[in-house]
Amino acid sequence: MEIRSQYSIIKSKDKKYTNSTILLEKGKLSYEWALNTMKIISKIREKYERSKPLSSFNLGFCLHITKETSVLLMAAKALGANISICSANPLSIQEDVVEFLKYNEINVFATKNQTKKEFFNNIIKVINTNPNIITDDGAELHSIAHNRKIKSIIGGTEETTSGILRILSLQSNNKLNYAIIGVNEAKTKHLFDNRYGTGQSIIDGLLRTLGILIAGKHFVVSGYGWVGKGVSSSLRGLGAKVTITEVDPIKALEAHLDGFNVQRLKDVLPNGDCFITCTGQRDVISKKDFSLMKNGVFLANAGHFDVEIDIHYLQSQDKFPKQMRPHLECYNINGKKIHLIAKGRVINLIAGEGNASEVMDLSFANQLLSILYIAENYKNLKKKLYEVPKEIDDQVAQLALSAFGIKIDKLSQRQIDYYYNNSSL
Repeated sequence: MEIRSQYSIIKSKDKKYTNSTILLEKGKLSYEWALNTMKIISKIREKYERSKPLSSFNLGFCLHITKETSVLLMAAKALGANISICSANPLSIQEDVVEFLKYNEINVFATKNQTKKEFFNNIIKVINTNPNIITDDGAELHSIAHNRKIKSIIGGTEETTSGILRILSLQSNNKLNYAIIGVNEAKTKHLFDNRYGTGQSIIDGLLRTLGILIAGKHFVVSGYGWVGKGVSSSLRGLGAKVTITEVDPIKALEAHLDGFNVQRLKDVLPNGDCFITCTGQRDVISKKDFSLMKNGVFLANAGHFDVEIDIHYLQSQDKFPKQMRPHLECYNINGKKIHLIAKGRVINLIAGEGNASEVMDLSFANQLLSILYIAENYKNLKKKLYEVPKEIDDQVAQLALSAFGIKIDKLSQRQIDYYYNNSSL
């Protein structure tokens, strides 16, 4: 549907504008641009806006503050929620979106290029608003909420693989204090956001940062989960030579049968032009690996946290790396040049714009519907990690097909009976 701007855009060259005003105007346009393509969120908002099912709830968010996130937050606000948000990454904050959200009376605790201390302080500020439901990207907010034993929380959601691993750790130690829906496990999330969305946006981050020709380059992708699959496929589509490194035999076999070269990391270190980590694990590329890499190598991370590449070792060897381009530092290690992209943080959101709005529409629709599910059912939920209910996953898929203008067939009653009851046998 067409969205017409309800806001004034700068028209007079004579009028003086502050930087925040200019950012606000840009943020409004960014929001509207994303809203135009996020039709699933719009449909959910239209369905529930009149009844306002979230009117008695405080929501706390820890997400990347992007134009797509603004669409999710504005929808939740339209459903009646009181909202506070901090950033899921110290470097991924889009300042124009911050100004737009503040203008719309959403509590934002985030500043561009905030320090790690400020990052955690802002998470605590969200906690101090006494949220009832929290939505996280990496489980930092969930972790601090559990450490502080916040009693106001009745449930939450989690966006990422890395975050779900942390929640599973809490659950296995009987320390989970409320029900959490693992949105990343929804098929309409990881099959599309992780694979197609991240696969494309990693390329965007690489091209913006390096401007190199990808065709003919040798890329090494560590991890063949859904993110690794998407990154590898996108690189191969642009003519790159791609090698996969894995620790999981099933995923390694899958990569081999998908036509990729599969090797141990140590065997491919001397040959890779660019290494991209997609594992969610720490120390994937560590101190012992740098000396075996070729001069001028590029290192990037597509996982949530900046622990997959041993950045501390690089910094210990060269305290003043040369800033080659925006988001590109060159470390000199014993005469060898090691290029690090986006400080080892998630490249697609630091060096690029993140995943496209259409695919984030799927993920954030799961988030919004899961929040509504918790608001309605929290009294009956146990303190454990839940998968996204199948009816929500199916609803998001149906809404997505409708948004894309796609119609599909339906089973006849006879086929349904055969499929579920074997009634014709």
